[in-house]
Amino acid sequence: MILHTERLYLRELNQDDFDGLCAILRDEETMYAYEGAFSDREAREWLDRQISRYRAWGFGLWAVILRETGALIGQCGLTMQPWKGREVLEIGYLFNRAYWGRGYATEAARACKQYAFARLGAAEICSIIREGNTASQRVALRNGMTRADRWTKRYRGVDMPHDRYVARRVENH
Repeated sequence: MILHTERLYLRELNQDDFDGLCAILRDEETMYAYEGAFSDREAREWLDRQISRYRAWGFGLWAVILRETGALIGQCGLTMQPWKGREVLEIGYLFNRAYWGRGYATEAARACKQYAFARLGAAEICSIIREGNTASQRVALRNGMTRADRWTKRYRGVDMPHDRYVARRVENH
């Protein structure tokens, strides 16, 4: 277990999580910000990429487990992402649609922000969110982030404007 909150715990994804991950990545509505659902191959590459991130950085997107049932309900964690020619530390989150609207993404994202500041010593953390993804924007705002800037990323052959929401560590003097 990497982190825990009142209702959730976060742990590294593993190959046994493939089916639970596919319930998220294969859902058209959930994956609209990525221009549609993933194929099995794309889902496998996504899972393998997270596992390789754990080895490279010691973090990545983690499995979000509902403590009450033990169900994998989403993924949330930290990744290094390209932004305007540099790498930035990002909190990313993606949840099974059946669990939307219950505050789980905000709860997990807040824990990841604290982890980034306290355990990694990060001075700044961000969430990079596609234009129009109001649910994710609300999570970022509830996580104490403010919109900092915009950049257009190209993904799956589509130009997608993204906003970067940022929070900075507050130093205690």
